[in-house]
Amino acid sequence: MTNLTAPRFTDETAAREHLEALRWPEGPFCPHCGSLNAARLPAQRGRPTKAHPEGAIRSGVVQCRDCRKQYSVTVGTVFEGSKVPLNKWLLANYLLVSSKKGMSAHQLHRMLGVTYKTAWFMFHRIREAMREEGGDKFGGDGGTVEIDETYIGRDRSKEQKGAGSSHKMKVLTLVDRETGRARSLRFENFRKEEIGMIVRHNVAHEAVLMTDEAAMYRGLAKMHAGHKVVTHGKGEYVNKDDATTHTNTIEGFFSIFKRGMIGVYQHCGKQHLNRYLAEFDFRYSNRAANGVDDAERADLALKGIAGRRLFYRRPSFAA
Repeated sequence: MTNLTAPRFTDETAAREHLEALRWPEGPFCPHCGSLNAARLPAQRGRPTKAHPEGAIRSGVVQCRDCRKQYSVTVGTVFEGSKVPLNKWLLANYLLVSSKKGMSAHQLHRMLGVTYKTAWFMFHRIREAMREEGGDKFGGDGGTVEIDETYIGRDRSKEQKGAGSSHKMKVLTLVDRETGRARSLRFENFRKEEIGMIVRHNVAHEAVLMTDEAAMYRGLAKMHAGHKVVTHGKGEYVNKDDATTHTNTIEGFFSIFKRGMIGVYQHCGKQHLNRYLAEFDFRYSNRAANGVDDAERADLALKGIAGRRLFYRRPSFAA
C-alpha cells in the first residue's frame, strides 16, 4: 500500500530522484546522443520570465560530456516543458493507475489545485504513456484468446439511423486467458476483412480463438489453431459440453470499461478513444490478479513516458 503523503508525491526533489531511479538505473542517459558520460550541474537559475523575474531555479540538470548538451530526466518524455511540479505529475499518475474505473479530470483539478484544462491535459499525457507499443501477439503459447466487440458513445461523423448501433464508436477487444492481458482497438466497419486483419496482427497462429456467433468472426479458424463459438442468440453463455467455451472473461473487462466510460468520463471524443482504451487495457493487464500492485503499476506507467509527447494547440475539453 502506498501512502499519498510519501515524499515523491509532496516534494519535487524526491519526485525527480524517484523518476531518475526508474529511467536511469545505470546513471544519467543523454537523450540527444545516447551517452552515459555525464556531469551533474548545481542548481541554477533559468531565464527571467513574467512569472519568475529572477529566473526559476533549475534543479536536476545534467550536462553530457560528449555532445555538451544539457538535459534533465524529463527531457524527451510526456513531462517535458510542463510547468506543473513533478511531484504533482507523479501523484496524478498514481491516482489514475490505481483507480479501477478511472478518475475524471474535474476530480484531479480539485485534488491537485490545478486548473481543469491542466488536469485534462495531464491525464491525456499519462494515458499516452500507458499505450502499448509493438506488443507481442496474444496466444503465442497455444493458449485461448477471447475476442468480442462493444459500442461506446457516439461517432459524430455518422448519422443515427433507427435504434441500431451504426452511429456508435466500435471497439474490438482481445483478452489472453493465459497471461490475463487485454488489448483494445477502435474499428470502423463490421467487415470480415477489417476484423481479420486486426486478429492477424494481434493473435498468434497457434492460438485458439473464442468468440460469439457474429458473422464477422467466421473464417478465423483458417488462420489459427482453432475457433470455438458460443451462441448468445440462443441463450448460451457457457457451452454445456465444454465449460471452457465462453466469453465471460472479456465480458468482465467490458463491465469495468463501460462503468468507467459512462459513470466517470461520461463522454469521449472519437479522436481520444484510443487513449482511454490504452488506460483500461493497462490497468487490466497490470492488475492485482496478475501480481501487480498499485505502486508497481504506477512505476510501470512512468517507464512508458519516454518518446511520447502531446502538443494540443486547441484541445477540446469536452472529452
